[in-house]
Amino acid sequence: MLTVAVLISGTGSNLRALLDAAADPGFPARIIVIGADREADGLAHAEAFGIPSFVVPWEAFESREAWGAELDAQLKVWRPDLIVLSGLMRLLPRDVVAAWAPNIINTHPAFLPEFPGAHGVRDALAAGASETGASVIVVDDGVDSGPILAQERVPVQQGDTESSLHERIKPVERRLLIDVVRRIAEGSLELGARPHDLGSPSAAGR
Repeated sequence: MLTVAVLISGTGSNLRALLDAAADPGFPARIIVIGADREADGLAHAEAFGIPSFVVPWEAFESREAWGAELDAQLKVWRPDLIVLSGLMRLLPRDVVAAWAPNIINTHPAFLPEFPGAHGVRDALAAGASETGASVIVVDDGVDSGPILAQERVPVQQGDTESSLHERIKPVERRLLIDVVRRIAEGSLELGARPHDLGSPSAAGR
């Protein structure tokens, strides 16, 4: 059974979807702890599912490195097989990535390497893209630059706003994330390796 820690900053919608999937006895992974960088609304999911949680408040530390050292210490208490970033709005310090790589994954609301960074949906609209997408990646030292584990296109519709487009991307993100965690747990997906069937990321939506 694959053990998973999930790190959040907000409402934890992807977290909730993963918790619902893991509640199925046939799902080959279980979430053992949920962490946050603040008193996030999504921590209510931990309470609802009876899962331990912790908070490492960003503002309590003088540097990103000091915050990361405490986050790393908390994670080492639990020793998860996999860390899932679920809307964590902080870049992990290099030392944390080095300690856990390649067993850290993240979702991103774009078809990477298109539109990386904190405003992927907004950037796709600003570029006039006809398509964007959702991706699940291995976290590395860069910004949304790690190996791609799964991704899927999402069309941009006429009249889309950042909010409406993001709402259509979110269900795709959740489905991809659940499938990636399942495949990692089953041993059919190797972390750090790009699946052959993905080919080269397309720039057709630009």
